[in-house]
Amino acid sequence: MTCTNEQLKFSVFIINQISNSLEKPPSVVFNYLAESGVLDDYIIGCYDSLHTLGREYLVEDITGLLHDRGFAI
Repeated sequence: MTCTNEQLKFSVFIINQISNSLEKPPSVVFNYLAESGVLDDYIIGCYDSLHTLGREYLVEDITGLLHDRGFAI
């Protein structure tokens, strides 16, 4: 999926926030997000809505979505 510069910056922000929260390397978080489809389908696909939300909510929401898709994080 192609993305805009803003979507790319937002994706990097989310990856780093989840990485900090889970105390896992950003590369591991990126792999979870990419393999699960959450990166393309949700983070980039729903950028217009998601970028208006708070950091803590986003981390909880996205880690919950990963869990729902069978990724033990």
